[in-house]
Amino acid sequence: MDLGEFRNLIAAVRGEIGKAVQGQDTLIDLVLISIFARGHCLVEGPPGTAKTLLARAVSAAMELEYRRIQFTPDLMPGDVLGINLFNFQTNQFHLTKGPVFTDILLADEINRAPPKTQSALLQAMNERVITIDGTDYSLGSDFFVLATQNPIEQHGTYPLPEAQLDRFLFKLVVDFPERAIEIAILSKHANQALKSDVRNAGIQPLISSETLATGRALIDQIHLDTTILTYVVDLVRATRSDPDILHGASTRAADALASAVRVRAAFEGRDYGLPDDVQALLVPALRHRIVLSPAAEIDGRTADEVLRNIRNRVDAPR
Repeated sequence: MDLGEFRNLIAAVRGEIGKAVQGQDTLIDLVLISIFARGHCLVEGPPGTAKTLLARAVSAAMELEYRRIQFTPDLMPGDVLGINLFNFQTNQFHLTKGPVFTDILLADEINRAPPKTQSALLQAMNERVITIDGTDYSLGSDFFVLATQNPIEQHGTYPLPEAQLDRFLFKLVVDFPERAIEIAILSKHANQALKSDVRNAGIQPLISSETLATGRALIDQIHLDTTILTYVVDLVRATRSDPDILHGASTRAADALASAVRVRAAFEGRDYGLPDDVQALLVPALRHRIVLSPAAEIDGRTADEVLRNIRNRVDAPR
């Protein structure tokens, strides 16, 4: 597979996912970038904005195992990772694997689980390995977490700790679609059975585990010019000195942003990154990795607004 074929494949995958998820083209692109960049996604938005549908549509377009966890306040780490149960017939412990043993994991309403359960995903997301009773178990290179959270309802929720937020490559914010898109969605559903779901949307699986590995190997061959890397570092360092930011982004954030830039370049059929790639990915890659100052919060400024100001202020390479 060359870059031209890879670009055509990604365009076809976008089209397949778009059969179920309409009006969210940028969101679809960023999720696919995260998968190929070996990252994870946190999707935030009000109920009914296709967050769960997006995860199911992505899994339908890929020949990978998919599981879902509905996070609740009483969920325990063992419910996510699995536990060793004693078998009285063999007098041995037997591992009962949890839903984390999969390729694509939908962590639905992750902020409803207590911190102890949330932290159970930390090692899995960072190392793609989990430890149960002192034994390590690999989750495979295809392991990908798409977590959702509802920003409206705060009763019975637990904010994600900064250490776990930093494990997400992107934080994606979903808003309500435009009026014309909503009409198109309702018109489409009006011609379907009431119990229709994404599995009946006609989505064809186009990406297998082998295809994913081939695409990643192609991306690994893309090297960024020093000017692009310097631009990434300058943007990240600017978050550490901005008066509106209490805590800036880390070196891990810069490395993650650079990796995402390589994937976006490959999606466009290029073997080189552009400043446009960096600018397009800056906000979703950093909005969850900075902490605003009290003065900025009092003034009503948002992380997105502050990051866009930094993007406009730092000179891009020519």
